[in-house]
Amino acid sequence: MRSILTSVVALAVAAPAFASDLVINFDDLNPAPKAAFEAAVEAFKAENPDINVTVNINDREAHKTAIRNFLTADAPDVTSWYPGNRMAPFTDTGLFQGVDDVWDENGLRETFASIEATMTRDGVTYGVPYSYYQWGIYYRKDIFDKLGLEEFETWDDMLAGCAQMKEVGVTPFTIGTKFLWTAAGVFDYINLRTNGYDVHNGLTGGEIAYTDPRIVATFDNWEQLINECGFVDNHASMSWQDALTPFVNGDAGMYVMGNFAVSAMKDAGLSNDQIDYMPFPSINPDVARAEEAPADAFFIPTNATNVENAKKFLAFVARADVQSAWNDTIGQLPPNSEATVSDDKFIQEGFATVSSAAGLAQFYDRDAPAAMASEGMKGFQEFMLDTSKKMEVLERLDGVQAEVY
Repeated sequence: MRSILTSVVALAVAAPAFASDLVINFDDLNPAPKAAFEAAVEAFKAENPDINVTVNINDREAHKTAIRNFLTADAPDVTSWYPGNRMAPFTDTGLFQGVDDVWDENGLRETFASIEATMTRDGVTYGVPYSYYQWGIYYRKDIFDKLGLEEFETWDDMLAGCAQMKEVGVTPFTIGTKFLWTAAGVFDYINLRTNGYDVHNGLTGGEIAYTDPRIVATFDNWEQLINECGFVDNHASMSWQDALTPFVNGDAGMYVMGNFAVSAMKDAGLSNDQIDYMPFPSINPDVARAEEAPADAFFIPTNATNVENAKKFLAFVARADVQSAWNDTIGQLPPNSEATVSDDKFIQEGFATVSSAAGLAQFYDRDAPAAMASEGMKGFQEFMLDTSKKMEVLERLDGVQAEVY
């Protein structure tokens, strides 16, 4: 990986290369995340002029494909990846090293208390999170205003609003399921609102079958959403970025998505006045509201060459001032409790949403083991394309679950 560089942040300085190099792999080429990462690296370099920093920046899908290879063949010193069960294949096989010393020496147990559990496995803490973000429904406020629609509090409110949109030729939901995880976001929210946080964890933990009546009820509600609201055509051939086009054009009114999409919406020409955010509405009033709030983090591979410098970088990334600036740039929330939250309206709404939630789910493909998540998301997309396959999909996923767990 060191021989093929997407971006070289610094070249050699006086210190010996074998002692002072720091190689970081980062997984987001989108403009705002890339800019925030590069700004943080520049600030780190300014404080540590004796460390040569080299970065490799790739897109997320390519990073997901390549990570196991580069962790074993030519490991960087630091790599971005995800907390929760998604880090388990690398922690459990000894490809990520624990960093309890970084947490203890920098007081992170206190300032990262709300997220420590998802960074810990079998009593060992791995990595440092630099950002997390709310999911929910982003909607075209100008379309809602034109139709006299308010933010939806309940499932029935949303179904009625969908009917109004369809009457004027607006498809209620856009989505791009080419890379599958967007469908998982919709599934997670319908499941969280149908059954609650504990059932989400029970399913992703392998304790609840996919043919369990509670999960069947989730799919029944999803089928109703597909039939009575609807998603844009050809979504299986579109990435999440492709799916922005009908939203930006006003052909679709809503997008179940994470807050990272806001910058892309604005880059495509929409203003704050045209976009707004609401939590996914209630389905079962007896179910406490939990939210999707995935985190992003940096880890140190076990095969890293310069562990000392890698730990310096993780400690730097954990600082409140660094997290404040980073998340202000990307429009997300800093995990460090002492960091400043942006006054951006989406960040403020998201902070209010996650702060009052009954639980924070990482995301289906992070909370479930990778093998289960892969097959599960294929099933979700298949169901969205043909709802008549509901039980066929669920029964197949039961079989996968029996093998994976």
